[in-house]
Amino acid sequence: MNIKIENDDLGKQVNKLAKKLSLKTLLQFALLVLFTITSQIATAQNLSYANGKKYTIANITVKGNTSFNDQTIITYSGLRKGKEILVPGEEISAAIKKLWNSNLFNDIEIYLTEVQGDAAYLEIRLSDLPELNDVKITGIKKGKKESLIKDNKLQKGVKVTENLITTTKNYLQNKYRKDGFLNTKVHINTVPVEDSIKKARVNMVLAIDKGEKVKIENINFEGNTVLSDKKLKKAMKNTKEKFFFRVLKRSKYIEDKYKEDLESVINLYKENGYRDARIITDSLIKNDNKTIDLALTIEEGEEYKFGEITFIGNTVYSDAFLKRKLRIEKGDTYNGVLLEKRIADNSSPDADDITNLYQDNGYLFSKINPVETNAEGNVIDMEIRIIEGKPVYFNKVTVVGNEKTNDHVIYREIRTRPGELYRKSNVVRTVRELSQLGYFDAEQLSPNFINANPEEGSIDMEYSVVESGSSQIELQGGYGGGGFIGTLGLSFNNFSLKDIFNKEAYKPIPSGDGQKLALRLQASRFYQTYSFSFSEPWMGGKKPVQFSTSLSHTKQFLYNPQTRDADKDKRFNITGITFGLAKRLSVPDDYFVLSQAVSFQHYNLKNYNTGLFTFGDGYSNNLAYTVGLSRDNTFNDPVFPMGGSKFSVTAKMSIPYSLFNNTDYTGLKEERENNEAIIADSNKSDLVRNEAAARVSEIDQERFKWLEFYKIKFKGDWYTKAVDKFVFKSSVEFGFLGAYNQDRGVIPFERFFVGGDGLGTYSLDGREAIALRGYPNQALSSQDGGALYNKFSLELRYPITLKQSAKIYALSFLEAGGSYDSFRGYNPFDVKRSAGFGVRIFMPAFGLLGIDFGHGFDSLPGQSQKHGWETHFIIGQQF
Repeated sequence: MNIKIENDDLGKQVNKLAKKLSLKTLLQFALLVLFTITSQIATAQNLSYANGKKYTIANITVKGNTSFNDQTIITYSGLRKGKEILVPGEEISAAIKKLWNSNLFNDIEIYLTEVQGDAAYLEIRLSDLPELNDVKITGIKKGKKESLIKDNKLQKGVKVTENLITTTKNYLQNKYRKDGFLNTKVHINTVPVEDSIKKARVNMVLAIDKGEKVKIENINFEGNTVLSDKKLKKAMKNTKEKFFFRVLKRSKYIEDKYKEDLESVINLYKENGYRDARIITDSLIKNDNKTIDLALTIEEGEEYKFGEITFIGNTVYSDAFLKRKLRIEKGDTYNGVLLEKRIADNSSPDADDITNLYQDNGYLFSKINPVETNAEGNVIDMEIRIIEGKPVYFNKVTVVGNEKTNDHVIYREIRTRPGELYRKSNVVRTVRELSQLGYFDAEQLSPNFINANPEEGSIDMEYSVVESGSSQIELQGGYGGGGFIGTLGLSFNNFSLKDIFNKEAYKPIPSGDGQKLALRLQASRFYQTYSFSFSEPWMGGKKPVQFSTSLSHTKQFLYNPQTRDADKDKRFNITGITFGLAKRLSVPDDYFVLSQAVSFQHYNLKNYNTGLFTFGDGYSNNLAYTVGLSRDNTFNDPVFPMGGSKFSVTAKMSIPYSLFNNTDYTGLKEERENNEAIIADSNKSDLVRNEAAARVSEIDQERFKWLEFYKIKFKGDWYTKAVDKFVFKSSVEFGFLGAYNQDRGVIPFERFFVGGDGLGTYSLDGREAIALRGYPNQALSSQDGGALYNKFSLELRYPITLKQSAKIYALSFLEAGGSYDSFRGYNPFDVKRSAGFGVRIFMPAFGLLGIDFGHGFDSLPGQSQKHGWETHFIIGQQF
């Protein structure tokens, strides 16, 4: 059948024919027309280029709204006067493409305006892309706008292209969808600037509508029979169903986290022997109530067991030794995840795996690959193929980035030496030791391998450090205790004593030798405290033996109610000096430190009659020896440890004077008890009672002229990384103050005062303030302090930022503790409980600052109602 259409509209003819022809005929006609049109277009194009005529460009003109001069545009286009071109031809197309690719113009067209023989006259018509003048963003917080503009390069003057608008829109939608805002809508409009004369400029308006976070209503599984829905949901750590009491893990949908959790589901199956398990489909279903459901269909496969496990290529270690290290036996349920961890556990730098076994003995370039060789009968035989390579030795070891700290301070902490065999544990330990110094930013400290040569078995090591401020200043003032209190404290943690007389070393102080120097002055109308301390961590420069010394003096005055001022004739002075040595041990391991110290304190009282001591005139001397054993393997940042533990046990003891001073303390005790009975007897005259009180003071002066005691303390902290960046810190503390001679009794000094923030403004009598948040300072001990205490604490910490300028972390806590006057009344479960939350801010120049809000669940001594909320401000507390 022939169909001919002449001089008529094709659409009208098709409509007329469609009414007359059958469906089959109509389809045949449509295919014929489509083929004919396509052939004509292709033929026309080929003829156009094949039959194009050559011309010589006689002139080129430029028209349009542009700030560029004509010659610049012509030159950039690649066209030039006198050039021979084909019209139509590829030269014109190439010129248009080149102008487009400059991202400077839009609406680009090139016309052939006139032809004179073989001479062609061309005209380029275009306009400049507008420049960005200003950006206005709606729908987000003001503080987020600057980073958004920076991320999308929306600075003033940038060319506004369609690509810029599209990529900005896509970026914003993806950004907020990743945070759980699945319904984010972004509208971008550009408005020409009216006063633009020379340049085209526009203002951009970004309207962001994030909508509400989309939460997950239900997670449904199909096809699972081996593992329950509950176990599979538990494996999805970051994707949770909506639940009223859910706090730590929100139920919002985040695509990236969801994809990770899908892998976690498969890994759970692999851990249980189902290595072929896979997720066939996963669907997201939108509900009407702004929530979604997730539907997962799982194919579990069959359970597998481990078969024969053989090792190939190992010469350094025997098969039997490697099997013991692998700890997987024939017949065990197949666990692909466990197998990977036993070979190379990437989650821990010092994991007990085969890769670290080799790398910790010099085989840095060793490769270990597990290969399945047989899987018949659901039993998987494995070959562990090992390429050991050559043992590697250090060639050069260098440090870069230290501008203030002297090289010898760093190199003495480095455990990787030139010529020594490479051991991964030494690299990890070096990073920890350098971090613990406190002179460098722990987050930016990195070991770098340079010039690695597997063939020769050599490598260069470079430790890159970024110095942080190691000196701190404490300057504060406040009103308390009936007057103004001023404090000035200076702590130089990287001091250099040898340069103290070198004027050029003051920048602003001599520094770089790792010594510590601290000065502190605190004063008010009623007391003055002066202290000085110095320590050298490597006495002699060859071994890690720390020498330290401190000197302090305190003056305390009683309040005079008549003058409402301090009474300088009623005073209590304390002068003390301490010398200490601390040595790093090698047994049981080199995390242990043995410390020893000798201290002397002189207490002098003049007319200082208070309820704190039984004598108001006299003195006491405290000569004591302290020995302590501690272990600290926390890592890596001392401000925010991510793991490890530290503990210390100390014993402080005086000379047992009662063994050789020939004093009858039994008689003095009986005499004191008799005089106390007289004081308590209201039938006695005031004169007799006053004489008895004076005798009690004399007896106590004799008892405490030289203090006799022993004091045992223990403290342990454990840091455990939980989910994401959350870290658990658990702590246990215990302290006991005892007496050699029970007739002489426990001394009124050196006692424990429990409660509050643990930061005493000053310590008159060697007392120790034990923090227990949620209660007032020192409120949980008796007036004279406790001879015994214990405390339990659990903190959950989360780092907000760990940057060099400021390290900030939030915390929540549970605490319990108690103070007891003697072992007879000791009950470790009779404690005061509290819970709360807080925040810590560490700035190099000011140390650790923070605030805690604690809720005491129990009553204070002598009260019946629970204490409730208490606020604590933390200044300069230890980490």
